[in-house]
Amino acid sequence: MLSKKLEAALNKQINEEYYSSYIYLAMAAYLEDANLDGCAHWMRMQAQEEHLHAMKIFDYMIERGARVELFAVNAPPKEWDGAVAAFEAALEHEQYMTGNINALAELAITEKDYATNNLMQWYVTEQVEEESQVEDILKKLAMMGADGPGLFLMDRELMNRPVPSIVAGGGA
Repeated sequence: MLSKKLEAALNKQINEEYYSSYIYLAMAAYLEDANLDGCAHWMRMQAQEEHLHAMKIFDYMIERGARVELFAVNAPPKEWDGAVAAFEAALEHEQYMTGNINALAELAITEKDYATNNLMQWYVTEQVEEESQVEDILKKLAMMGADGPGLFLMDRELMNRPVPSIVAGGGA
């Protein structure tokens, strides 16, 4: 059984994950409008991954006999100043999410809920990967050029991102 503190915090995190999905969909729409189909595809796949992250917590809470509560999802921004700015915003958002996950892991330890701490360790590892992926894209854009041929090549590369999935006990 989850403590009331952890139940509330996990419900809040579900909302944060859905907001993440929304912000990536907003970025995809912006990038589609800029004819950057590969960048938009990457953001769509990231939106799907964030949805899966929310559902992983959702399912965990049900398994633990906790009450899932869904809250309104705030509207995300809809404009960025180009592809680089969108990926910089994505990195900033992932760093924010890392802070949330770390706080949840800390709460699980404080509450001596080792099962929830174990779940949060999966997310801790996932956040390292999430930040690293966006940092890599930004480094490549800086190296290749954030417009013209460099952006064109990166856009083509990002079109290859596969559809995310979360397997039992595994990652996305």
